[in-house]
Amino acid sequence: MVRATARRTTASPARSIRGRVVSAQGLAPRQAAYAVLTQVRAGKPFEQALDGAVKRLAEPDRRLAHELAAGVLRSQTALDERLAPLVPRGWASVAPELKDVLRLGAFQLGALDRVPAHAAVDTSVALAKTAGGDRAGGFVNAVLRRLSASDGPELNATGAEPRLAEDASHPPWLVERWRARFGAEETAALLRWNNTRPRLVLQPARAAQSELEQRWRAAGIDVTPAPFGAGLTTDRSRPGELPGYREGAFIVQDPAQALLTWFADLPPDATVYDACAAPGGKTIALGRGARRVIAADIARGRVGRLAENLARAGSGREHAVVADARHPPVRPLGAVLLDAPCLGTGTFARHPDARWRVSPEALVTLECRQRALLDATAAAVAPGGLLVYSTCSLEPEENQQQVDAFLDRHPEFRREPNETFPAALTSPEGDLMILPQRHHMDGAFAARLRRAP
Repeated sequence: MVRATARRTTASPARSIRGRVVSAQGLAPRQAAYAVLTQVRAGKPFEQALDGAVKRLAEPDRRLAHELAAGVLRSQTALDERLAPLVPRGWASVAPELKDVLRLGAFQLGALDRVPAHAAVDTSVALAKTAGGDRAGGFVNAVLRRLSASDGPELNATGAEPRLAEDASHPPWLVERWRARFGAEETAALLRWNNTRPRLVLQPARAAQSELEQRWRAAGIDVTPAPFGAGLTTDRSRPGELPGYREGAFIVQDPAQALLTWFADLPPDATVYDACAAPGGKTIALGRGARRVIAADIARGRVGRLAENLARAGSGREHAVVADARHPPVRPLGAVLLDAPCLGTGTFARHPDARWRVSPEALVTLECRQRALLDATAAAVAPGGLLVYSTCSLEPEENQQQVDAFLDRHPEFRREPNETFPAALTSPEGDLMILPQRHHMDGAFAARLRRAP
């Protein structure tokens, strides 16, 4: 069995691989990508792992580390299929850490034309030696050289027919669900979107969008309008280095989440209860027009992050509290937002690790949780008030079916569509329905539910 040992070697400025020198500079982004994959495998969300791994890297290396780690997660099934036949004792015999090293090497060989084959192999060997010593390095060297010399098909990191799930590295059960609902062609487009790195999208907070655009263009920063005018997109990857960040002029937020605020259309004098508020992007957007926003989350750590974001970019009308949405800490109010925990299938492009966390069992569990949260937050809506239910999921059980079942249980509520919202982004029932393959942004769902006076 091929197992990495616990021994780790001390990093040096350069490593010699079969007479060639692997520079520390060339190895650094690969080390960062490997660290991200290791942490994701241990359960840490991709974005948190990435932020910690690349913070000391220069911008080009940050971009490469991001592309490598996200690329491996987006094409893991296809990578494993290419690597497995080249391991004499079988893919199952390879230690998890060496699988990540091999995937990094294979992704560079198959998907990054600008990376020479010898650089992909040599840096992977250096990573393997760090993880498991010389024997691990020799094993990785042999497998990747076989792969480099093979005449197998090029890695298709964007997904294509006829093997949608396998080629695009998505769970087969989920792809079959999408194919049944959207058809093969549209499902393939969704998979391609999920396997494409999205641009950074910035939303106005304490400054107007026109002011931000003018300021960034004056600083030589290229920005373009996001779909439906919901924010500005840029190729920059460090929002903290953009003019206006420290003073809270903007926040990082996908257009779909910004459009939710438009769809919700809450009255400007409302006191709003945001039941699952962290990390706070929607809270900040709501706070620009509301009288007050009570922003709650059940996890104290997430509330700490929420409070930091509100302090940087909020209006001062938002207040962060630790609270369980199943037990709202407020008296009945005129406006309640429940952005419910969900499978997150609309955000796979931004969260490439999330596809490997979903399961049919998780979907059933989340359905039950959403039902309980809806019933609880409904009690916090005053007569005549508005409950806005939202998810970042594409699954009907979490979206329109969940709302239909809620309305059956609560005849005192009815759907109230936003008649001024773009029809292209709404379902036949009048709910917000954003699909990545059609609208070129994260997927999202929302329903406006009015309580009878």
